[in-house]
Amino acid sequence: MTLDEYQQESKKTALYPKDDKNLNYPISYPVMGLVSEAGEVAGKVKKVIRDNGGIIDDTKKADIASEIGDVLWYTAQLCTELGLSFDDVAKANLEKLFSRKDRGAIGGSGDNR
Repeated sequence: MTLDEYQQESKKTALYPKDDKNLNYPISYPVMGLVSEAGEVAGKVKKVIRDNGGIIDDTKKADIASEIGDVLWYTAQLCTELGLSFDDVAKANLEKLFSRKDRGAIGGSGDNR
């Protein structure tokens, strides 16, 4: 499955408010969900460190994978709402990262390095 195929299929389950003149729900809802789900990934990892001595067993790995899937879903919805191809976003990101790597600029800070 490509990311664009995932984007098209996942869109069928995107049931959230999209029409409000005061709020930009089509963008803000998936952004808030993305941040929330990324926090859940971090929370699962934090609990592995706290409760399991940093050891990720199969159950913990499955729990983390489920949350990563939710991050993927919200990212796909955000791409859809912005009229972006998920495949194109992924390709552009790799191009950016390999360019930084080739120029020795993968570390550091700033968007335009």
